[in-house]
Amino acid sequence: MTVQVYLQVENNVVNNSVMWDGDTNTWQPPADATMLVQSTTPAMIWELNADKTSYVLTEVIGVGQIGFTWNGSVLTTNEPQPANPKPQPTTTGTITA
Repeated sequence: MTVQVYLQVENNVVNNSVMWDGDTNTWQPPADATMLVQSTTPAMIWELNADKTSYVLTEVIGVGQIGFTWNGSVLTTNEPQPANPKPQPTTTGTITA
């Protein structure tokens, strides 16, 4: 078995991450824990939209972290939505002295 990062979910919240090979003969996770392979578990995180004007929740595989919530099929970040980026000024390519 391959050792990889597992996310330990209890009460629908990731409360730990462990390096483990999934072999319950060598380590037993808590009885009420759900163990998710981090690299294959989908997670909703904040990313800029295509026109870079606001942050939206986007599904990404393998980025789950401690504190994320689990709904039975996807993790969701516990971070608040970032503030919208300020628009960049339009330039003409000239430099002022």
